[in-house]
Amino acid sequence: MEEFKTAHESKVSITQLMLPSHSNFGGKVHGGHILNLMDQIAFACASKHSQRYCVTASVNRVDFLHPIEVGELVTLKASINYTGRTSMVVGVRVESENITTGTKRHCNSSYFTMVAKDEQGKGMTIPGLLVENTEGARRFARSKRRKEEAFSRDTQFDSSKFKIEEHMEFLEGENIKLSLR
Repeated sequence: MEEFKTAHESKVSITQLMLPSHSNFGGKVHGGHILNLMDQIAFACASKHSQRYCVTASVNRVDFLHPIEVGELVTLKASINYTGRTSMVVGVRVESENITTGTKRHCNSSYFTMVAKDEQGKGMTIPGLLVENTEGARRFARSKRRKEEAFSRDTQFDSSKFKIEEHMEFLEGENIKLSLR
């Protein structure tokens, strides 16, 4: 296995026509279908980089920016943004294209943390990321920061350490009524 690989070496993209079977009750493509496609391409990208079976550990925030219409082409692009010892952050971008007008729209982007596994389900060491330009360094740094912020957020609100008194001002003015016992 190589010690380092570029993001370009594991970059993956797919394009699919959105069919009526992909629609929700509102007639738009169901968000769950798009999430499923995003997870599949994140898996493909991570597996290509690590040369291992990978599992999804977490998905960072998914904002649906524009609805996708039945009959549009949807293109998903994935690349490795960050590598740890056994995990990778895969950036996934979703774009729709109206076939008749050629209009393209960025529909959403998200970041999937994928972990390489061995045959027994244990985390496997993966190649590091060889960054060749400033954009790659920016993506790596942003993913590292996002990982640190998630850890901080999770520990700050750990139920064994949470003190309501420290958060009263923060909750003030919110749509909440506290009736603590």
